[in-house]
Amino acid sequence: MIDLLILGAGPAGMAAAIEASRLGLSVQLLDENAAPGGQVHRNARADARGPGDIQAHAGAKLMAELAASGADCVYGATLWAIEPGPTAFYSVNGAARRVEAKRIILAPGATERALPIPGWTLPGVMGVGAAQTLLKSAGLVPQGEVWIAGQGPLLWLYAAQALAKGGRIAGILDMSDPGAWRRAVWRLPCALRKPRYLMLGLSWMRAVTKAVPVHCGRAIRALGTDRLEAIEIDGVRHAADTLLLHDGVVPNTQITRAIQGLRHEWNEAQRAFRPVLDEYGHTSVAGVMVAGDSGGIGGAWAAALSGRIAAIGAACDLGLFGVEQRDALAGPLMLQRGDELAPRGFLDTLYAPLPVPAAADTILCRCEEVTRGTIDNAAQLGCLGVNQLKAFTRAGMGACQGRTCHPLIHAAMAEARHAPAADMEAMRTRFPTKPLTIGELAALAE
Repeated sequence: MIDLLILGAGPAGMAAAIEASRLGLSVQLLDENAAPGGQVHRNARADARGPGDIQAHAGAKLMAELAASGADCVYGATLWAIEPGPTAFYSVNGAARRVEAKRIILAPGATERALPIPGWTLPGVMGVGAAQTLLKSAGLVPQGEVWIAGQGPLLWLYAAQALAKGGRIAGILDMSDPGAWRRAVWRLPCALRKPRYLMLGLSWMRAVTKAVPVHCGRAIRALGTDRLEAIEIDGVRHAADTLLLHDGVVPNTQITRAIQGLRHEWNEAQRAFRPVLDEYGHTSVAGVMVAGDSGGIGGAWAAALSGRIAAIGAACDLGLFGVEQRDALAGPLMLQRGDELAPRGFLDTLYAPLPVPAAADTILCRCEEVTRGTIDNAAQLGCLGVNQLKAFTRAGMGACQGRTCHPLIHAAMAEARHAPAADMEAMRTRFPTKPLTIGELAALAE
């Protein structure tokens, strides 16, 4: 049995592993990717230059510290179940494995919120997050008639990064609410406690708007037969080879929602569910903790601080020191985390999630091709929530198990039932949370 198992080698997971190893805990770190970093710090280099270089430098530093920490890092590992104990099950190299740990810290990060528009399932339409992964991992830059539509900081960061690497962007549709500034401005003084975020965002926007035509509006359609051929913005047709969509990110709760008894709460500002945590990241289930954006979107720097705080909390739980020393070690980190989270209210108000399209033929669940109209009809027939909706429509029962569509069908169901989103339960997930073969399972007995 090990002291601490950590899922996810992004900022939170790396920081937790580094801190826990420094405190003397035995640590195992699992990540699906071939190397540490997560989405934010993927292939981060200490000598990076250009948009996002500050985050890259921080990521490179974390990766160097992780390599020197002595933590047992297992890459290419997919965690698919957690049982009481806690005991975790994961697969690596085609074989399932079991590990017992005194404490587990879940740090799977965030997932991109899907932006459904008419035609968004056509080949050639993808998320900005996926495009950024291709840029960071394979150096693929956009070429041809490439359009970006949506809102949020990642949209502008990706566009700036792509342009800096020689990519071409035909145009951007900024779909953010033009009146959001009036609602967000009173949160600006708090955001200025950490002006770095605003300054970086403004620099990305300035670089992009100098090089790319920016349109404003919310009416967009993807057109084509076998693949994307054009887009239509406010009735005007534009040639398009690729369309990248983005509407912010949400906490990745696929695993936490599958753990029986682990409570979640609705975050109205971010329009998403998150696990209920104390200040150290403890959940309502003994032995299971959460750190980073999977506990609520806060950004890479806040996530790393959350990872360190959770590791200190775990060390205290395991008797390495008392509560007073725990609080003394974590107190300064919590103050720093508070500063890093200060701009959150401003950003959440400025980029509030876009409404789910009302058009009946818009697909919301891609795997099962469930449309908005189908969900509205299910509500009229008496469907009460997203879990019952599975039986009515199979929404959320495809290959992604709701990872993509959960925020969409939850919002659509709340509207159809004329109920507050906070009163609509989250979709329950089940283990295994990732596809698992009989062969993998058979290896578990060995």
